[in-house]
Amino acid sequence: MSKKTVRVTVGEEVREYPVGTVFETIANDHQKDYDARIILARADGKLRELHKKVTNDCDIVFKTFKDRTGYKSYRRTATFIMIKAIRDVAGIEMLKKVKVEFAIGKGIYITINGEVTVNNEFLKKVKARMDEIVRADMPILKESFDLDDAIRLFREEGMYDKERLFKYRRASKVNVYSIDGFYDYYYGYMCPSTGYVDLYELYPYYEGFILQMPARKEPDKLPPFVPQDKLFNTMMESTRWGISLDMETVGALNDKICTGNVEDLVLVSEALQEAKIAEIAQDIANRREVKFIMIAGPSSSGKTSFSHRLSIQLRAKGLVPHPIALDNYFKNREDTPRDENGKYDFECLEAMDVEGFNNDMKKLLAGETVELPSFNFKVGQREYRGDYMHLEKEDVLVLEGIHGLNEKMSYALPAESKYKIYISALTSLNVDEHNRISTTDTRLLRRMVRDNRTRGTSASGTLAMWQSVRKGEEENIFPFQESADAMFNSALIYELAVLKQFAEPLLFAIEKDDPEYLEAKRLLKFLDYFVSFTCEDVPKNSLMREFIGGSIFNV
Repeated sequence: MSKKTVRVTVGEEVREYPVGTVFETIANDHQKDYDARIILARADGKLRELHKKVTNDCDIVFKTFKDRTGYKSYRRTATFIMIKAIRDVAGIEMLKKVKVEFAIGKGIYITINGEVTVNNEFLKKVKARMDEIVRADMPILKESFDLDDAIRLFREEGMYDKERLFKYRRASKVNVYSIDGFYDYYYGYMCPSTGYVDLYELYPYYEGFILQMPARKEPDKLPPFVPQDKLFNTMMESTRWGISLDMETVGALNDKICTGNVEDLVLVSEALQEAKIAEIAQDIANRREVKFIMIAGPSSSGKTSFSHRLSIQLRAKGLVPHPIALDNYFKNREDTPRDENGKYDFECLEAMDVEGFNNDMKKLLAGETVELPSFNFKVGQREYRGDYMHLEKEDVLVLEGIHGLNEKMSYALPAESKYKIYISALTSLNVDEHNRISTTDTRLLRRMVRDNRTRGTSASGTLAMWQSVRKGEEENIFPFQESADAMFNSALIYELAVLKQFAEPLLFAIEKDDPEYLEAKRLLKFLDYFVSFTCEDVPKNSLMREFIGGSIFNV
């Protein structure tokens, strides 16, 4: 006789449900115990969408908007609803492409190619249609298509980027989502219905618009859109590079690799970066009063390699650069503040000897000779080893550290003596027109590969500490990025195809019972979109070499 009920355990509570009950029903029964809307379920270690049915006894951990996976699902679903609304308002025949470009703050920049004028009037209509779709609480259906049928579907829908992408798909099936007859493909899970997305706004911005959504920690509050023009212009510069190279999506990159023309792409990508570095060096050389070049950026941005390459360009301009790590001005371990968990907080500004740094720099600016410190990380103490510095007329200090852009770090130095540079891997390549590649994922894969190569750290170890790293970036780096005199995008359009061969074995080594297994599985699925190629053609001075090894610099 077949089993008619299943035992479901949520926390310490056990309930019986009929076989075939959807996870959403169980989530509704427990929603009162959570401080944010439940979006997904983790059943016996496997992430499940709420429309799925329970068929066996299981332990469930629900994922809300405040969890990484739930937050991403909300943003993905909001994007799906927005594209559906645009098609309804504009008419399919008027649209060539709706492209999800990149993140700006808590929003996403969207462009529309077609016979449509993106203005306040148009966006009000789109927002009104989104509101209708949300109020209707339409189900978001998930269907499995044969690969050839999926390719045919997207060709008929005019989504040629997806057709190009799926040409390289190994699996014979493709999961496709739909809202009221509109089909689309998304990399990642969705909410079960449109009613889950209840907070968003549209703002016109440059030639497109921003889809603004809540921050992960504040699901009930829509933050105001704050323009970030410098970051936007840097991202758009990279986007234009991609367009000029016909290299906007992963499918285009795979085409280039498979036709044997990737060497040319590598050389052009590296040349574009070198030209940008030379441009920044010239700007510094034109400002004769600059003595302190302050470089900051999030983890795995390639700051060290960039500092070396910038120094070479500065020397070509007649300047004499001296690299200094701001980490040498850490306070001694016993003086380091602790976080809310009682652990040393090395990310906060208070962990730095700010006063000592400013005193040393003021003396150098005044023409004095200063003995610079060196921090011994093994014993947690600052040491002095006879490293004396005296600034000559053409000397400049290249200072690199997470607080480089924070004015409080260099409060005593005249503004005209400082040149601030923000660096990050601002990925402009997209999976396809509706699925952007997170800049965070690119940096995470970089760090995973480098940590394993240089420190022997497992992929699980890197993943486990990543959220702590991200928290430090949100507090100490991102708020100051718009104050930079220059921004440098360290992302290389070909790099994920190179990182794949190094990252995949590390991710496959993570076992199912590891807390980081789900994240490893997500990254493996992401890397599966890419055709890899050997790193032999990557130049020795490339920023990529900081992560995969073989750099001519001491990184």
